[in-house]
Amino acid sequence: MKGVIQLLLPQLKAGGCPLIAVLALNPGHIGITIQVYPLRITPPENPRRVSVRTWIIGMWLVLSFGLVSISAQQSVTSPEERRVTLSESAVAFDALGRPALEATLQTTGLNGSRDTPVKNVRMIIKNTEPFAYAFVSGQVSFYDSSGLRCGDGLFTADLLTVNESVEVDSPGIRITCSPSTWRIMATNLVPRIPPGITVTPSPNLLISVDGEEHPIQLNKPMVVIVGETRRTIIVRAAP
Repeated sequence: MKGVIQLLLPQLKAGGCPLIAVLALNPGHIGITIQVYPLRITPPENPRRVSVRTWIIGMWLVLSFGLVSISAQQSVTSPEERRVTLSESAVAFDALGRPALEATLQTTGLNGSRDTPVKNVRMIIKNTEPFAYAFVSGQVSFYDSSGLRCGDGLFTADLLTVNESVEVDSPGIRITCSPSTWRIMATNLVPRIPPGITVTPSPNLLISVDGEEHPIQLNKPMVVIVGETRRTIIVRAAP
């Protein structure tokens, strides 16, 4: 499958002929190649005039698509949950990069080993979003002094209102070290819908690449093969 799109520009003409813009996705690297040329077989009467006008229109298209590409990259860039010391609060972000949950560790004296791992921890989870959640879940991870991850566990909580805190635990975790840092990551953030409010389902969306259709789902990665390269596309809601 070749990532080539042809756009007919009937409003723009060169030498009396409408223009065609060809957009090609380069398989070797991330980028778009744009070529603009008149829709005619015989050479134009004034090649220099056509060439200059075609170059101007081509540069306009390059700048336009460049600005769209930069805007799209900025909109999907999310901050990464960072590791903090055990005495600091860990923060998890939502899909839009906003702080969603703040966790404070309650369990002290975490001294685990391979033979005697720590099998549970307790922490306080706080909703820092400006709206309530019906259900939240996430992963808590611990790291030793060298940055090696030595313990993973899961946590869940039901119905968290704005700025509300709840104490949760992580049964089944196995911490095999004396950790010095930790972090949390949200895996499910389900907003609470007040009674009486009807939610309108979003329309089914499709993206067509050279006639091949792929369903679009928000926050779900979609893999498209261009040439011999696999491209991952993620569609997210604008903040």
